[in-house]
Amino acid sequence: MYTGMLTALVLAGVLALATTDSYHPDEPGSVRGMVRIDELSASFWQEQAQAIVKRRAGTKTGPAARNVILFLGDGMSVPTLAAARTLLGQRNGYTGEEAELSFETFPTSGLSKTYCVNAQVADSACSATAYLCGVKANQGTLGVSASVPRSNCSASLEPAARLQSIAAWALADGRDAGLVTTTRVTHASPAAAYARAANRNWENDASVRADGADPQQCPDIATQLITEDPGRQFKVILGGGRREFLPSHVLDEEGSNGTRTDGRNLIEEWRSDKIGRNVTHSYVWNREQLLSANATLPEYLLGLFESSHLRYNMLTNPTTEPSLAELTEVAIRMLQRNEKGFFLFVEGGRIDHAHHSNYAELALDETIELSAAVSRAAELLDERDSLLVVTADHAHVMSFNGYAARGSSVLGTARGSDRHGVPYKTLSYTNGPGFRAHVEGKRVDITKEEKYGSLQWMSHVDVPLSSETHGGDDVAVFAQGPQHALFSGLYEQNAIPHLMAYAACIGPGEHVCNNAHIIIPLSSLLSSLIFLILCR
Repeated sequence: MYTGMLTALVLAGVLALATTDSYHPDEPGSVRGMVRIDELSASFWQEQAQAIVKRRAGTKTGPAARNVILFLGDGMSVPTLAAARTLLGQRNGYTGEEAELSFETFPTSGLSKTYCVNAQVADSACSATAYLCGVKANQGTLGVSASVPRSNCSASLEPAARLQSIAAWALADGRDAGLVTTTRVTHASPAAAYARAANRNWENDASVRADGADPQQCPDIATQLITEDPGRQFKVILGGGRREFLPSHVLDEEGSNGTRTDGRNLIEEWRSDKIGRNVTHSYVWNREQLLSANATLPEYLLGLFESSHLRYNMLTNPTTEPSLAELTEVAIRMLQRNEKGFFLFVEGGRIDHAHHSNYAELALDETIELSAAVSRAAELLDERDSLLVVTADHAHVMSFNGYAARGSSVLGTARGSDRHGVPYKTLSYTNGPGFRAHVEGKRVDITKEEKYGSLQWMSHVDVPLSSETHGGDDVAVFAQGPQHALFSGLYEQNAIPHLMAYAACIGPGEHVCNNAHIIIPLSSLLSSLIFLILCR
């Protein structure tokens, strides 16, 4: 009876949803109620992840990671990687297929399984809870176990349901932490690093109230970032989303209104907190101010560069808005001053948004931008003590298809045509807003459209939807640095933070440092022997 009641509670919460994200409409989740009761607890997934760590680590020893950076390409499916590397090569004057993204040269690669407890295909919230907190959760929830149905405020307050992220593990060890994203800093992916919320859409107090919850009991995500640990301890926060921090009657620096209805200005509260702690700090909202902060490096840096998400790289003004590589460099320079090390989360978040809109070229370009950010990080950090991990949260339904000749534009049409003589694209989607109604049983010739090939021209699709969906494919994981070999093979997505923690000797569970005493390097033995001989 208990199992049936709890499963029903989970399903009831999943079905009572409020849609506020145009890219990610709420979905029903596990409609058959087939969720296992043990999967609702955090301990189930933590123990499973630790078993994966033990199998991979064994009794091996080796160097530990002082610094850890997790790069997340939101929606960066394997077809996206293949198409992006081809576009990169073609932009550089080559056939393209032989090109490599920066992280594709890393010595270790693997695959992770992205499903969530109540969903076959993940959203960015439950997946972020997996790869940042080490526990699989329900779709649409952040930083809480699967015992919390979506939008259930009271369930999210249960101590056993509330999770800690790897950023909190790093801070507890005396290291620093920060985040960089091209989305709102309160969006699902970065939010799992610091927030616990029964609904990913609770980015401001108004959205909490609109969902029938009390923001006094369940503070919104922006409030958690500024006023609660671990968010208030982050040394660097860079991304978009000014609107979530400002009252609705206040205009930001570029003339957009805030969304808060509680009258709070969280940017000013962030400043007040830093003044009260007597630490140097800087709030920036454009590229010039960011570069100035990069020269002076305050102890704390908050950068909010748009009212909502940062603009697509190909549609932005590079004189006013920084690139992802620039944001990453500033964050690393801020954090690497801590001798104990740091954890940094970097997200290329708009890959996902471009796919949702069937904007293939923009999705590939955002992937190339993430590659540039990874390259910049690899240049700035020593591979001997810095672990870099690159992965995705979920896939998308863009396919790389047809029989185009080697070197053909990856953004062009495939060789040949359909059985009606109508050409089709090498990159196409199974669903989304790019559907064109058939005429007399035939697809229309999209190559004749007036805006064909423009940046915001939507690729053709089979199933008409207002927004293209995620895919359930496994996603790639790439690793370089101490203990990188742990990330090979196929494993559950929630093992990723546990593997990183093992390599960095932070957080719960097994650590490589636990075995460090077993093997003494030969060089150390020789040095000790020579010392003893000389001192006789």
